Amino acid sequence: MAGLTSFKEDGIAGLEHNFLTGRVEDIVKWARSRSSWPATFGLACCAIEMMGTGGPHFDMARFGMEVFRASPRQADVMIVAGRVSQKMAPILRQIHDQMMEPKWVISMGVCASSGGMFNNYAIVQGVDQIVPVDVYAPGCPPGPETLLDAIVTLHEEIQSGELMRRREATGAGAQIHIDSRDSSTPLTIGRR
Repeated sequence: MAGLTSFKEDGIAGLEHNFLTGRVEDIVKWARSRSSWPATFGLACCAIEMMGTGGPHFDMARFGMEVFRASPRQADVMIVAGRVSQKMAPILRQIHDQMMEPKWVISMGVCASSGGMFNNYAIVQGVDQIVPVDVYAPGCPPGPETLLDAIVTLHEEIQSGELMRRREATGAGAQIHIDSRDSSTPLTIGRR
């Protein structure tokens, strides 16, 4: 585990060996955590915050996620931003099924996570009823800082390999709940 902490801090230079003698599994996990491409799936007001996160002020490019893919076959992270209606649920599932493996899901906002204030028959009461969720980003709507924290958390779990082990064992997502953040709370990478 000591090698993993230096791996997070030093990038590929933190591997215990060089790229020729290192374990291929470690290099693959490192590459996956730094090259995840999100699928565009904004449904409501949270999508505006998701778009703001992709802008120059928050710069998702530093996490290797600057390209929101319009095709699910080119994406491996689904950020469900907003409320999911009963009519949209089968489409969300179809897009998730078309994404390449391994794939991960971030539930952004209280509406996607639990239905929010829309406790009625038309809104799905939690996207985890449709797809396995790995990280929940709280808020109404969550700001770009919260989404970035969810992305960093997801990348740390991808690099550790825990998500793959859990997915193989249970078939479910990691269901990690993070705290809400704002611009006064600094984002630190490699804190867990």
